[in-house]
Amino acid sequence: MAGEEEVKLLGFWVSPFVLRVEWALKIKGVKYEYIEEDIFNKSSLLQQLNPLYKKVPVLVHHGKVIAESFVILEYIDETWKHNPLLPQDPHQRAMARFWAIFAEQQVFEGAWNALCSQGEAKQRALQGTIDSMEKIEGQLQGKEQFLGGESIGYLDIILGWISYYLEVWEEVGSMKIMDPVTFPATAAWMKRLLQHPVIKGGWPPREKMVVYFHHRSKALGSSPHGWLRV
Repeated sequence: MAGEEEVKLLGFWVSPFVLRVEWALKIKGVKYEYIEEDIFNKSSLLQQLNPLYKKVPVLVHHGKVIAESFVILEYIDETWKHNPLLPQDPHQRAMARFWAIFAEQQVFEGAWNALCSQGEAKQRALQGTIDSMEKIEGQLQGKEQFLGGESIGYLDIILGWISYYLEVWEEVGSMKIMDPVTFPATAAWMKRLLQHPVIKGGWPPREKMVVYFHHRSKALGSSPHGWLRV
């Protein structure tokens, strides 16, 4: 088990990408030092550790630097073997990665585009996100607990932002994506995730998020790659 001084995480208070890493570390029982970054006034430390992208999250373990949440999650899972995040079966592991990429590209970026867009562009992004949510609903049907089985796994962590952030984005963007009647399996999964001891109580303040995303969505426009990690 790593000591507190051995693992550091550079993050930003409202970043769901950073939350993913925090959840993984907590599931593994790894102690870490959290360093809050100002993404609008990037520190010399962040620029030194992640000179290519200058984004959070950044994980530092025994002086080794790992960036990008997908990559960090796999590093954590391979470094601390207990409480595995990815399935042990190679095919199931590959499918978890496949659906994680789908969820990021189609649901996350689609919802962000819908939030930032107006008119026809907003409607296209909104419908595309809803169509993608139908595919996620199909994956969740028949799941009594989580996508990872009885415990939270890699794909649950990747999709976890939906259970809290999506409602905020819907409010800010005056839109509706997550209808519990249309997506009952997803709604049930969200409730279970929100009650999980690792997840519960660890979200950013909702009112502060609403203000942030009002300003950020207007400032960035339809640019999902430049919103939180920069």
